[in-house]
This record gives sequence, C-alpha cells and structure tokens, in this order.
Amino acid sequence: MNSRQIPSVLFLMIAVVTSLVLYREHNIGTSSTVAAASEAMPVGTPVEIKVPLGLPPVPIPTDNPPTAETIALGRRLYYDPILSSDGSVSCATCHSPEHGFADPKPVSVGVGGKAGSRNSPTVLNSGYFKVQFWDGRAPDLEHQAEGPVANPVEMANTLALVEQRLNADPSYKAQFERAWGPGRITYEKVEKSIASFERTVVSANSAFDKWKYGHDEKAISASAKRGFAVFSAKDKGNCTACHLVGDRDALFTDNKFHDIGVGVDLGKINDPGLFAVTQKEADRGLFKTPSLRNIAQTAPYMHDGTLPDLKQVMDFYIGAGNSNPNLDKEIHVLDFLSGSERADLLEFLKSLTGEMPANVGPPEKDPAALK
Repeated sequence: MNSRQIPSVLFLMIAVVTSLVLYREHNIGTSSTVAAASEAMPVGTPVEIKVPLGLPPVPIPTDNPPTAETIALGRRLYYDPILSSDGSVSCATCHSPEHGFADPKPVSVGVGGKAGSRNSPTVLNSGYFKVQFWDGRAPDLEHQAEGPVANPVEMANTLALVEQRLNADPSYKAQFERAWGPGRITYEKVEKSIASFERTVVSANSAFDKWKYGHDEKAISASAKRGFAVFSAKDKGNCTACHLVGDRDALFTDNKFHDIGVGVDLGKINDPGLFAVTQKEADRGLFKTPSLRNIAQTAPYMHDGTLPDLKQVMDFYIGAGNSNPNLDKEIHVLDFLSGSERADLLEFLKSLTGEMPANVGPPEKDPAALK
C-alpha cells in the first residue's frame, strides 16, 4: 500500500464505524444522551421524602436527589401521553391511581390496541425494589422509564422522538430549566424526573401498620390478627419466607425471584422470566416477589394476571401451584388450613391497604403542580 492510498483507507474505515454506530442507535431506538450518561443533576429545591408508618426510608440514588421541581415535572410527564408515539398512552394508562397505581386488566393494552404479555405491577412503593420489571431487567426506576417508551406494544416510541417533542414545547422547556437548569431536554432528565416522582408514591400507615408498629390493638380485627399468625407461622402459611415483615417496618417482599408455579402448562414454563435476563436455566420461570401492600386494590394477580381475586390467589397457593422443574422449595400444599384460617388470612391481607400520599394524582386536577 503506497502513501497516497493510506488516507483513503482511513477515511473508509471511519465511515464504516460511524455508520455502524448510527445504525445501532437507530435500531435500539434510544437517545445518545442516555447512552452517554451525562449525569445531569437537579438544580431545584431539595425535598425529603417523608414515609408513613410501616416503611423504611426510601433509597435515593446519589445522581438523582429529589427536588420539588423534578418531582412536579415527573408527575406531569407520568400523566402525559406525549411519551407515546400517537399520544394515546401515558404511564398512568397502565399504572392508574384509581386502581392502586396498577391496571385492572390482566395485561395492559398499548398503542394501537396491542396487548402485552404481563400484568402491570403497581408503582406504589416501587422505589424500594432493587431492580424493576417482573424479570428484573432494569436496575432502577430511572432505567425502567425507558422500557415502556421504546416497547412496540406499549408506547411504541423512541427516546429521541420524545426529546424532540419536549424540546419543541415551550412550557416543558421552561419547566425543565427550573428543574435541571438551562440546556437541551434529554431523556436522561425525563427518566430521572419520572423516577423522582415515582419515589414519592409511597403507601403505608395501614390498619396493620397501626396495630403492628403503632401498637394500637383496636386498629385491626381479631380475625386479621389471627390471619397474620397464619401468614407468619412456618407450620401454617409461611408466607413470610418471601414476603418479609420486620420488627420496625415491612416491605412485604424479599426483593428476590421465585418460581411459584404460575404460567406453567403440563410442566412447561410459558414465560422465561428471569432467565431472559441471566440466561441461566435455573432462573427460568422465576419472577420478582411483589409487595403485598395495598394488595386488595391491585387485582388481578400474578405476573400474567390470570388470578382475578385474592380468594383464587389463596386457592392457588393452597394447591402448591403448578409443578415444574424450577418450582421453589418453599411451595408446598396447604390444604390443611381450615376454612376459618383461610378467612382470617384474607382479612389480614385486606388490612394491608394503606393511605395514598398527597399530590400524586393527575396534575391537571391540581393547577399548582403545573407551575
């Protein structure tokens, strides 16, 4: 190769590499600003998220401390269908405050009437989870806010298009500047704002909490107290093996993954669950343990939404789920529970309905939230 050919070869190599990078970004449908992790930091008024009786402090990431401005902005974005490709779907479409920040349908319906394959879990207390989604594929609430936007059966959009729309909206431009300072709106700022809002959606101070942690013996019925005993006892329900209850607070989850025999047909696991993330055969059919807080408000149940009420959930566990190679060792037949014990257990679960926090509904019903 002579010296005249070298510049041409170098130019061709640079062009190829650039094309591959652009192709990858286009097909992933994400914004380069998210990939670059520019570490935008809020500039507004710091806020301490106050938690109700029964919950520990909300974990806060160091690169996204909550402020009044980012929370208000995240609240607006959460309820705005501008995030979807055709302006028909918002976060609240599948995580509605009227239904415990969950979806009353077995699986949610997105843009164009396309149905998903999993039930939408509640946003309530989601800030306490170590990973997000049923299969744990997102490490935090910030990254979770990317998934539905780019999912073709949910919002069917791209992060880059969301940026473009928001940058063209003067009211959003002004609100983002108050929350993040001057500069272009990036999806990093979008997802951090939504996550900051979602961390304020905490619910506890339930009748159970007032009894267990507030030491008010009149807060729950004798039936609910007996139900908690059934729930906790290792020789009864042993539900606390996965739905943890501490001495000072209770998340009602172990933040781990289990196969409880849901979505199994003749021993075949229909949904890979955690396996899709880890590619480990032992993780096939494992799903994240949901919290039981506000469980009476968030029907239907399980990752596939196939159990319509708490009675059928109880019956499922009493029958030890569906047999399969990865069934959790803690799952076993509970048909020895008496009828009264089952009724008491249901009363206990109903006592877990907590108070809804203020200022988490649609901001159009609270004009001050849009200022």
